[in-house]
Amino acid sequence: MIAFEEIRDLTLEHIVMVLVAVGIAGALGIALGIALTRRPGLRGWVLGFAGLIQTVPSLALFGFLIPIPLIGGIGRGTAIVALALYALLPVLRNTLAGILGVDPAVRESAVAMGMTGRQILWEVELPLASRTILAGLRIATVTTIGTATIAAYIGGGGLGVLIARGLASVDTTQILAGAIPAACIALLAEGGLGWVERKVSPV
Repeated sequence: MIAFEEIRDLTLEHIVMVLVAVGIAGALGIALGIALTRRPGLRGWVLGFAGLIQTVPSLALFGFLIPIPLIGGIGRGTAIVALALYALLPVLRNTLAGILGVDPAVRESAVAMGMTGRQILWEVELPLASRTILAGLRIATVTTIGTATIAAYIGGGGLGVLIARGLASVDTTQILAGAIPAACIALLAEGGLGWVERKVSPV
């Protein structure tokens, strides 16, 4: 019999782990995306690296990070680093696409009005690209919720603990006790961030 308190605590662990990982990926991805709009020569290299990380199986990436000093080891820290790396690509790609997708005529009008590059970024480009950027964050969040279940195998905690335990003991109840809350969190994140995406959009 699985105690409700255990499911509750593991669900909170899972949510915190996802929020921290997506927060790191969001900050890094948006900053890199903005930088790449100004440094076209680096786009292929950075996007290629982020894309390469996506091709590495999640459990293998966790394993690769364990021996690395400072960020490695068994535990939640390594899991968060791995999850942040996985969440980076959709945020980075959508930030880049959103800003580059701004109508050049709008930029030219802003320049003609005497706006500086910083003002154009914050007052023109980012507001117009906000829906695309938020879509990247939504995709990153939903996929990270699912991937985070694997973190249990390196001591990261979360709902994957129940799934791993259930698989080891061939206990469907424990598997469902971990999988159902994770699916519910993913659905709530998809719906909630989709709503924010529509509200924030300037169009």
